[in-house]
Amino acid sequence: MTNIRNTPSSTATTSATTDDPRQGLLKAIALAGRTAAAVRPEQFDGPTPCTEFTVRRLAGHLVAVLRRIALAGRGGDVMSLPTVADDLADSEWQAAWDAAVREVEAAWADPTILGRTLTLPFGSVPGAAAAAVWTSEFTVHTWDMATATGQRPDWDPELVAISYAAMKRGLPIGPRDGAPFGAAVDVDADAPAIDRLVAWCGRKPQ
Repeated sequence: MTNIRNTPSSTATTSATTDDPRQGLLKAIALAGRTAAAVRPEQFDGPTPCTEFTVRRLAGHLVAVLRRIALAGRGGDVMSLPTVADDLADSEWQAAWDAAVREVEAAWADPTILGRTLTLPFGSVPGAAAAAVWTSEFTVHTWDMATATGQRPDWDPELVAISYAAMKRGLPIGPRDGAPFGAAVDVDADAPAIDRLVAWCGRKPQ
């Protein structure tokens, strides 16, 4: 079985992230996991920039997305799973996260998945494109959680670039009726890349 776990940063790792979208996805998942694990208990009921989620529900959403990614890798229907794992007690979140990450690693270990057609909620796309979409989802939601809890993640420029490109392709400039994103927010052209990404997704950078 091919090992797609993350490795320490290096030129080789950067190249692998570009050539193999699974590496970028796992790096985005890892950053989201570190950010969520650093949330303090008193912060779970707080709001996030993603207005439909509190911090707790956002954490549950990320677990649910992991489970959907794993199911997609196994050829299943992601719509059969809920969008939020809201049955988890705060003390159960980390174990559920770790188990879901292992499921993703196993389900996506075969590189042929990148050429297979996967069905996502918005349509059918090749596995490589699905990995980029989910990379962007984890990156944006990591920003949501970090902003809500006063954290400053160490953003990977390549992952932010991958995410921005995916969101620019997937989200129209104009009305976004039916999409879980507000209208794009104006930011300076020289704003940090992460600010430009989240602004395109309807968030207001701080």
